Amino acid sequence: MTAPSSKEPLQFQTDRGSSAPLILAILLVVALIGWMGSGFIFPSEDVETVDEPTAPRLVTVAVMSSEASPVANVFQAEGQAEPDRDSALRAEMTGEVAEVLVAKGDRVEDGQLIARIDPADRTAALTRAQEELSRATSDLQNAETLLERGSATQDRVRQARATLAAAEAAVASAEADISDTEIRAPFAGLIDDLDIDTGEYVMAGSEVGYLVDSSPLSIAIRVPQQMRAQLQVGAMADVSFITGEQRSGTLTFVSATADPQTRTFLAEVEVANDDSAVPAGISAEVRMITGQSVAHFISPAILSLDTDGTLGIKVIEDENRVSFREIAIIRAQTDGIWVTGLDQRADIITVGQGFVSDGQIVNPSFEMEQTQ
Repeated sequence: MTAPSSKEPLQFQTDRGSSAPLILAILLVVALIGWMGSGFIFPSEDVETVDEPTAPRLVTVAVMSSEASPVANVFQAEGQAEPDRDSALRAEMTGEVAEVLVAKGDRVEDGQLIARIDPADRTAALTRAQEELSRATSDLQNAETLLERGSATQDRVRQARATLAAAEAAVASAEADISDTEIRAPFAGLIDDLDIDTGEYVMAGSEVGYLVDSSPLSIAIRVPQQMRAQLQVGAMADVSFITGEQRSGTLTFVSATADPQTRTFLAEVEVANDDSAVPAGISAEVRMITGQSVAHFISPAILSLDTDGTLGIKVIEDENRVSFREIAIIRAQTDGIWVTGLDQRADIITVGQGFVSDGQIVNPSFEMEQTQ
């Protein structure tokens, strides 16, 4: 038998092409390292990208051109109509009411008899006083005659004269008592209340009625401190009553002393009311012209407030730049307000003022010119 041959391991190092994979791997590694390091050895130039600036979009606002106009300065105040005079009617004598000659709501003249208290007791007292006066007059005449004849003394004459004076005083007092039984109107006016009836017993000093004179009426108003110097006695006023009645009046009084609580001055406007169509006690609005200003007429909807809470308006000035202008309201109407603080001619922002600020440039869209 043939002996088995021994196995030898395969050797590829000497084979053709056995070293090719190793060389290829080395070349790939070198190429990779070279590529990764190329950025450090040959740095590329950075290309700077410059963004083109974008122009900001301007806010579009509606603008109204307004021309200032002369306007009257008007002082306006709420007040109350008060009667020119009023007075309680009182009984001056205790007794039974004999008759009542007027009724509640009647107009009476100055001194007119309203009611009479039964004067029976006073009439008797007057009769007695008149008789005493007659007797005292006769006694004085007799005493003076006897004095001329020498049959009487001067003392008797003086005593007779004193008796006569007392009798005259008693008559005057009795007549006054008779007069006190009559309740008369102290002035012409309207019987606003009358609370007595015939046969009723009244006490001296008790109130039996109320008399009001509402021609003219007096409208009491309060004037602020800053307006006191602008109101002059004699100035004309327009008065609107809550009933719808319109009347003209005259400023008749302005107090020289301010109320310590409100710092306002009391003023009174007199209004003719001969027909008594306007009752006393109702509310009234007084309007008086105090001067003239040059102002712009605008809608209150376009008013603005700055960061400090100042009231103003935003206008357009040079280069379409927004400007906040402080204003003052001098007169208000149902359809708008009159304001000062702007130039004679102003371009006022009417729509969009809430979206722009002072100093901002905007795109204005002009409306029709506003004039008054």
